[in-house]
Amino acid sequence: MTAILSASELRGELAGARPPALLDVRWQLGGPDQRPAYEAGHLPGAVYVDLDRELAGPPGAGGRHPLPDPEDFGAAMRRAGVRADEPVVVYDGGLGWAAARAWWLLRWTGHRNVRVLDGGLAAWTAAGGALSTDAPTPVEGDFKPNPGAFGLLDADDAAALARTGLLLDARAGERYRGEVEPIDRVGGHIPGAVSAPTTENVGPDGRFLSAGELRARFAALGAAGDTAVGVYCGSGVSGAHEVLALEVAGIPAALYAGSWSQWSSDPERPVATGPNP
Repeated sequence: MTAILSASELRGELAGARPPALLDVRWQLGGPDQRPAYEAGHLPGAVYVDLDRELAGPPGAGGRHPLPDPEDFGAAMRRAGVRADEPVVVYDGGLGWAAARAWWLLRWTGHRNVRVLDGGLAAWTAAGGALSTDAPTPVEGDFKPNPGAFGLLDADDAAALARTGLLLDARAGERYRGEVEPIDRVGGHIPGAVSAPTTENVGPDGRFLSAGELRARFAALGAAGDTAVGVYCGSGVSGAHEVLALEVAGIPAALYAGSWSQWSSDPERPVATGPNP
């Protein structure tokens, strides 16, 4: 099973005998609540999922977007109609970060059939897909999380992987280098991490590069052979998008969910700056 699908593929599946559950995960970092945008038009049958409230726990020692309590996450997914043995497709406004966060959480907690709409809502409408303002009322799902199906790193794991494997920093290059830090306590990166902005995984239309192009990109960064790969970002959202890109490329990767927001909050953790790991 591929981790992404196109708008035309989704259209065909929605018309088939086993349509997927649809989750709308529109979100903007530091921006307004996206529920009004969802209510103004969404894929028919899609249920809105709030990233800050349902795909993350309260900000704190675990970072700005710590992992949600698995039971709370499971309850949110069941309210959205997610079933353990039925396919799920997630999408957002087009950036792909929020959709990837939902994808990663579902896969980490054991769902075997979840994909991201490549290019999100923009790709759907560009392909002539209809939008709806109807509020769906899905039948309660039965999905029960079983965490651990995907790789997860804590701060110590990330520090070790930066020394023994490949730890990718998915943030913008200027944040990696420590030139700017608009959000967190201090700028820079985890010592040994390699800069790999997640924005370079997609083309101008917001859709992923081909699997071959992504494999070549990550190989050039050091993801070759049996090298263990991990990813972090600012708070575990765009990093999930990089894990998804690695999945498309056929490269397993673990996510440091606390990411820079957790690492940089601890003054005991070392910080590197500049262009080199």
